[in-house]
Amino acid sequence: MCLAIPMQIDSIDGFLARCSTKGVSRDVNLFLLQDRKVSVGDHVLVHLGYAIEIIDVAEARRYWEVFDAALDAIGERADA
Repeated sequence: MCLAIPMQIDSIDGFLARCSTKGVSRDVNLFLLQDRKVSVGDHVLVHLGYAIEIIDVAEARRYWEVFDAALDAIGERADA
């Protein structure tokens, strides 16, 4: 099973984007989305350091609702 994390793009420099979510920032490779228009402020699904899909903000929220519920269930949520 693969897990992709929704993140928001804060800045872009070529194929490298600085993305953040829940207070964590990471450098993310945009190479797999090179045929798409990717902009600062967009939300992307990140897997193994690569943005694999552009999603809307509502979908990003739904992902985090599921992740947060799962983390709550096992007592691992850091921001609870």
